[in-house]
Amino acid sequence: MNLNDQQIMAQVLSGRTELFDELVRRHRASMLRAACSKLRNSAAAEEAVQDAFLNAYARRVTFNAQYSFRGWLWTILLNTCRTLARRERNRPDQANGGDLLYQNEPVSNDDALGHLLNLERNALLAELLNELPEPQADALRLRFYGGLKFEEIAQAMNCSLNGAKQRVRCGLERLAASVRRNGSFSQDPERDK
Repeated sequence: MNLNDQQIMAQVLSGRTELFDELVRRHRASMLRAACSKLRNSAAAEEAVQDAFLNAYARRVTFNAQYSFRGWLWTILLNTCRTLARRERNRPDQANGGDLLYQNEPVSNDDALGHLLNLERNALLAELLNELPEPQADALRLRFYGGLKFEEIAQAMNCSLNGAKQRVRCGLERLAASVRRNGSFSQDPERDK
Protein backbone atom coordinates (compact mmCIF):
# COMPACT_ATOMS: atom_id res chain seq x y z
CA MET A 1 0.00 0.00 0.00
CA ASN A 2 1.49 3.32 -1.04
CA LEU A 3 -0.42 5.51 1.40
CA ASN A 4 1.41 6.95 4.39
CA ASP A 5 0.02 6.62 7.92
CA GLN A 6 -1.67 10.02 7.83
CA GLN A 7 -3.43 9.19 4.57
CA ILE A 8 -4.56 5.81 5.87
CA MET A 9 -5.98 7.42 9.02
CA ALA A 10 -7.85 9.93 6.86
CA GLN A 11 -9.35 6.99 4.96
CA VAL A 12 -10.19 5.19 8.23
CA LEU A 13 -11.88 8.31 9.55
CA SER A 14 -13.90 8.60 6.33
CA GLY A 15 -15.34 5.14 6.87
CA ARG A 16 -12.80 2.72 5.39
CA THR A 17 -12.10 1.20 8.81
CA GLU A 18 -10.69 -2.01 7.32
CA LEU A 19 -7.55 -0.01 6.42
CA PHE A 20 -6.68 0.21 10.11
CA ASP A 21 -5.29 -3.33 9.71
CA GLU A 22 -2.50 -1.88 7.56
CA LEU A 23 -1.48 0.41 10.43
CA VAL A 24 -1.41 -2.57 12.78
CA ARG A 25 0.74 -4.50 10.31
CA ARG A 26 3.17 -1.58 9.94
CA HIS A 27 3.66 -0.81 13.62
CA ARG A 28 3.00 -4.00 15.60
CA ALA A 29 6.52 -5.46 15.59
CA SER A 30 8.31 -2.33 16.79
CA MET A 31 5.62 -1.66 19.39
CA LEU A 32 5.94 -5.23 20.63
CA ARG A 33 9.72 -4.91 21.02
CA ALA A 34 9.30 -1.69 22.99
CA ALA A 35 6.52 -3.08 25.17
CA CYS A 36 8.53 -6.24 25.87
CA SER A 37 11.50 -4.09 26.85
CA LYS A 38 9.37 -1.97 29.16
CA LEU A 39 7.25 -4.71 30.71
CA ARG A 40 9.89 -7.50 30.62
CA ASN A 41 7.25 -10.09 29.89
CA SER A 42 6.17 -11.19 26.42
CA ALA A 43 2.59 -12.03 27.42
CA ALA A 44 2.14 -8.64 29.08
CA ALA A 45 3.75 -6.96 26.04
CA GLU A 46 1.32 -8.73 23.68
CA GLU A 47 -1.57 -7.58 25.88
CA ALA A 48 -0.28 -4.00 25.95
CA VAL A 49 0.13 -3.79 22.18
CA GLN A 50 -3.27 -5.33 21.54
CA ASP A 51 -4.88 -2.93 24.04
CA ALA A 52 -3.04 0.02 22.48
CA PHE A 53 -4.37 -0.81 19.02
CA LEU A 54 -7.87 -1.40 20.37
CA ASN A 55 -7.73 1.94 22.20
CA ALA A 56 -6.38 3.71 19.12
CA TYR A 57 -9.16 2.29 16.99
CA ALA A 58 -11.82 3.12 19.59
CA ARG A 59 -10.47 6.68 19.90
CA ARG A 60 -9.67 7.17 16.23
CA VAL A 61 -11.84 10.28 16.05
CA THR A 62 -9.47 12.00 18.53
CA PHE A 63 -6.57 11.73 16.07
CA ASN A 64 -5.47 15.16 14.91
CA ALA A 65 -3.99 15.02 11.40
CA GLN A 66 -1.79 18.05 12.20
CA TYR A 67 0.37 15.72 14.28
CA SER A 68 2.20 12.50 13.57
CA PHE A 69 0.16 9.30 13.62
CA ARG A 70 3.13 7.44 15.09
CA GLY A 71 3.48 9.97 17.89
CA TRP A 72 -0.23 9.59 18.68
CA LEU A 73 -0.10 5.79 18.54
CA TRP A 74 3.04 5.52 20.68
CA THR A 75 1.52 7.86 23.27
CA ILE A 76 -1.30 5.35 23.58
CA LEU A 77 1.18 2.47 23.87
CA LEU A 78 3.23 4.19 26.60
CA ASN A 79 0.08 4.96 28.58
CA THR A 80 -1.16 1.39 28.13
CA CYS A 81 2.19 -0.03 29.31
CA ARG A 82 2.16 2.23 32.38
CA THR A 83 -1.36 1.18 33.27
CA LEU A 84 -0.59 -2.51 32.77
CA ALA A 85 2.65 -2.30 34.78
CA ARG A 86 0.86 -0.53 37.62
CA ARG A 87 -1.91 -3.15 37.59
CA GLU A 88 0.63 -6.01 37.61
CA ARG A 89 2.57 -4.47 40.52
CA ASN A 90 -0.64 -4.33 42.54
CA ARG A 91 -1.46 -8.02 41.99
CA PRO A 92 0.23 -9.99 44.79
CA ASP A 93 -0.64 -13.33 43.18
CA GLN A 94 1.26 -12.45 40.02
CA ALA A 95 4.87 -13.58 39.75
CA ASN A 96 6.91 -10.78 38.23
CA GLY A 97 9.33 -12.76 36.11
CA GLY A 98 11.58 -11.47 33.39
CA ASP A 99 10.25 -13.36 30.39
CA LEU A 100 12.29 -11.76 27.66
CA LEU A 101 12.55 -14.73 25.37
CA TYR A 102 10.09 -13.21 22.97
CA GLN A 103 10.70 -14.52 19.50
CA ASN A 104 9.18 -12.97 16.42
CA GLU A 105 10.47 -15.36 13.77
CA PRO A 106 11.61 -18.98 13.60
CA VAL A 107 15.36 -19.51 13.94
CA SER A 108 17.36 -22.03 11.94
CA ASN A 109 19.93 -24.27 13.63
CA ASP A 110 22.72 -22.34 11.90
CA ASP A 111 21.58 -19.10 13.50
CA ALA A 112 20.80 -20.50 16.95
CA LEU A 113 23.96 -19.29 18.73
CA GLY A 114 23.68 -15.81 17.24
CA HIS A 115 20.01 -15.73 18.15
CA LEU A 116 20.74 -16.73 21.76
CA LEU A 117 23.44 -14.08 22.04
CA ASN A 118 21.00 -11.54 20.64
CA LEU A 119 18.36 -12.56 23.21
CA GLU A 120 20.92 -12.20 25.98
CA ARG A 121 21.90 -8.73 24.79
CA ASN A 122 18.24 -7.75 24.45
CA ALA A 123 17.57 -8.95 28.00
CA LEU A 124 20.53 -6.94 29.28
CA LEU A 125 19.41 -3.87 27.34
CA ALA A 126 15.89 -4.19 28.76
CA GLU A 127 17.37 -4.46 32.27
CA LEU A 128 19.56 -1.39 31.72
CA LEU A 129 16.65 0.58 30.26
CA ASN A 130 14.53 -0.27 33.30
CA GLU A 131 17.25 1.18 35.55
CA LEU A 132 16.99 4.57 33.81
CA PRO A 133 14.48 7.22 34.83
CA GLU A 134 11.25 6.40 32.99
CA PRO A 135 11.25 9.51 30.74
CA GLN A 136 14.76 8.69 29.46
CA ALA A 137 14.04 4.99 29.01
CA ASP A 138 10.79 5.69 27.17
CA ALA A 139 12.47 8.28 24.95
CA LEU A 140 15.10 5.69 23.99
CA ARG A 141 12.43 3.06 23.32
CA LEU A 142 10.54 5.50 21.09
CA ARG A 143 13.69 6.50 19.22
CA PHE A 144 15.27 3.09 18.71
CA TYR A 145 12.45 0.53 18.90
CA GLY A 146 9.85 2.77 17.33
CA GLY A 147 12.12 4.72 15.00
CA LEU A 148 10.33 7.93 15.93
CA LYS A 149 11.75 11.32 15.01
CA PHE A 150 12.48 13.75 17.81
CA GLU A 151 9.34 15.73 16.95
CA GLU A 152 7.27 12.56 17.32
CA ILE A 153 8.98 11.71 20.62
CA ALA A 154 8.15 15.19 21.89
CA GLN A 155 4.54 14.67 20.85
CA ALA A 156 4.30 11.19 22.39
CA MET A 157 5.90 12.32 25.66
CA ASN A 158 4.17 15.69 25.82
CA CYS A 159 7.42 17.62 26.06
CA SER A 160 9.34 20.14 23.97
CA LEU A 161 11.53 19.17 21.04
CA ASN A 162 14.64 20.09 23.08
CA GLY A 163 13.24 18.07 25.99
CA ALA A 164 12.90 15.00 23.75
CA LYS A 165 16.46 15.41 22.47
CA GLN A 166 17.74 15.88 26.01
CA ARG A 167 15.97 12.73 27.25
CA VAL A 168 17.47 10.64 24.45
CA ARG A 169 20.95 12.12 24.93
CA CYS A 170 20.94 11.69 28.72
CA GLY A 171 19.54 8.19 28.39
CA LEU A 172 22.25 7.20 25.93
CA GLU A 173 24.93 8.67 28.17
CA ARG A 174 23.63 6.73 31.18
CA LEU A 175 23.37 3.52 29.14
CA ALA A 176 26.94 3.97 27.90
CA ALA A 177 28.17 4.52 31.45
CA SER A 178 26.37 1.36 32.62
CA VAL A 179 27.81 -0.66 29.76
CA ARG A 180 31.33 0.63 30.52
CA ARG A 181 30.89 -0.18 34.22
CA ASN A 182 29.56 -3.68 33.56
CA GLY A 183 31.76 -4.46 30.54
CA SER A 184 28.65 -5.67 28.70
CA PHE A 185 27.72 -5.80 25.02
CA SER A 186 31.10 -6.85 23.71
CA GLN A 187 31.24 -8.28 20.23
CA ASP A 188 33.35 -11.21 21.47
CA PRO A 189 31.15 -13.86 23.14
CA GLU A 190 34.23 -15.32 24.89
CA ARG A 191 34.89 -11.95 26.56
CA ASP A 192 31.37 -11.87 27.97
CA LYS A 193 31.98 -15.07 29.99
